[in-house]
Amino acid sequence: MSVKTHTHPAHANTSSRGRCFWLRLQAKALLVLGFRNKAHAVFQEILQINPDDVLALNSVGFKELNDKRLIQALGFFERALVLTPNNANAHFNVGFVCEELGRSQEAEHAFRSAIQIDEKLDRAWYGLGLVLVRQQRFEESLVAFKRNTELQSMSPYAWYQMARVHMEMREPEKALEVMRHLNGFEPKVAAQLERETGLKLDRPA
Repeated sequence: MSVKTHTHPAHANTSSRGRCFWLRLQAKALLVLGFRNKAHAVFQEILQINPDDVLALNSVGFKELNDKRLIQALGFFERALVLTPNNANAHFNVGFVCEELGRSQEAEHAFRSAIQIDEKLDRAWYGLGLVLVRQQRFEESLVAFKRNTELQSMSPYAWYQMARVHMEMREPEKALEVMRHLNGFEPKVAAQLERETGLKLDRPA
């Protein structure tokens, strides 16, 4: 009588899930301790066991992004998006990398998809504004940047971009209006715009 030595598929699946669970805990602990390279290796091991592990896909994607391997990063983020199509951040991640790659139309589509899922995702509005500027769709970009400032009123980035767009549209007075607002809470950014645009803010003598 022969004895079966192989593991039953159901048992194998349970074992794989359990190993992935503990590996995720290990990877998270390594990240907290600052051992990013070791955590990256663990996430890669997770993907060898389960190629559809979304946490591992995103984590490896961010590592590739930080290492400037944009095509590789995009591949991981796209795989995560297929698995979580209703996650606004998944769309944003794809849009961010596409914008970095200069693939403006794909980035625009991804950012708009993120916004459709979560209208208050401020960074998606900012990313959308950037890709619209790249396409010289300035009026539309101002709408996107303005929405970003409504969601993050004390962040200077969209205000800065709005001033630059107004200059591109030959609207120096509107650019100055934005710069005056910026000067109230981010004077360094306002001063940078003065240097870049040649416009001058009225300041006390």
